[in-house]
Amino acid sequence: MFWIGIDDTDSTTGGCTTYVMYHLMQELQKNHCKIVGHPRLVRLNPNIPWKTRGNGALSLKVEESKNISIYQIVSRVVENYAHIEDPKTNPGFVISRKKPTYKLYLNAVREILKVDEIESVLKLLDAEYKGYKNRRGLIGATAATAWSPRLDKTYELITYRERKRWGTERFVDDVSVMKMDKKYPTTFDNYDYKNYHNRLVPSSPCPVLYGIRGEKSKELIKAQKMIVSEPVDGWMIFETNQGTDDHLMKKNIEDVKPFESVIMEGKISKNPIVIKGGHVIFTLESNDYIIDCAAYEPTKQFREIVRRLSKGDAVKVYGGVREQPLTINVEKMKVNHLVKVFEKIENPVCPSCRKHMKSIGNRQG
Repeated sequence: MFWIGIDDTDSTTGGCTTYVMYHLMQELQKNHCKIVGHPRLVRLNPNIPWKTRGNGALSLKVEESKNISIYQIVSRVVENYAHIEDPKTNPGFVISRKKPTYKLYLNAVREILKVDEIESVLKLLDAEYKGYKNRRGLIGATAATAWSPRLDKTYELITYRERKRWGTERFVDDVSVMKMDKKYPTTFDNYDYKNYHNRLVPSSPCPVLYGIRGEKSKELIKAQKMIVSEPVDGWMIFETNQGTDDHLMKKNIEDVKPFESVIMEGKISKNPIVIKGGHVIFTLESNDYIIDCAAYEPTKQFREIVRRLSKGDAVKVYGGVREQPLTINVEKMKVNHLVKVFEKIENPVCPSCRKHMKSIGNRQG
């Protein structure tokens, strides 16, 4: 029994690491290798500045097969389907009979790791591995094999387009997605009803047609049958850490570092302001330390809630830390306590004539 990990094969202009795994599974099965469980889609630190898109790495558990070179199969698939020509794409793959520690996964989802320290781990595991160009993909590939769904997990069913349609506009019927969303409550993040946005469909020119996320793998198969779309070339279900909040750490303001994802409590020290671009900024204070927090334009209606907060309100914020300027990009927020705000709306109305009363002077009623 051994683990295979792959990362950083896509680019901002196309490709998808899940699609590489899709073809790898086909090649392994052709060579009579038995796949154990679902392939795993592991989202790592979302704040990494050099990530391509979703920063997802893939892993797979396989039973050993005699007279088959797994290394040759994996390298051939990666080299055939990875966007190695892209200057920002630096693939890597790992094959190991020993599983890395869970702590390594947590470090990869919460911090920034270096290739050298990952190579040291791989050598201790006596793993086979290969990195391309600057070999950064080895970090995610190793971390993906280290993940275990200890506390929580979700699933994602990903469908792929016919190759001739890559780069063209996708057709996934909105009405069918809304019907599916209402019928299968264990699925999530399907449709944004306020902004009329189909959340299943990616915006990049990658091979993915759509992806359905949910708590139960069997229900994803039923949900997929309800989706009306262009032809599906193939599909696969991944076990994932999406929606588990593994990346978040409880922190005090004074301990915050760039590129972390944090959970932090405090009081708002200044009323929120709106800056150019529609972003909403407020300042959080705790133990005499302050830090700016931002609800950026893509969060849409969430910004309206943030705008209604006032100085003195107590909140808990969850989000990634931007380096310059040091700011928390708020993903979600819990309001713990609201201060009372008194403001004059209008002068009272006379009960007889129904006209607004007028002041007769300072302190005279």
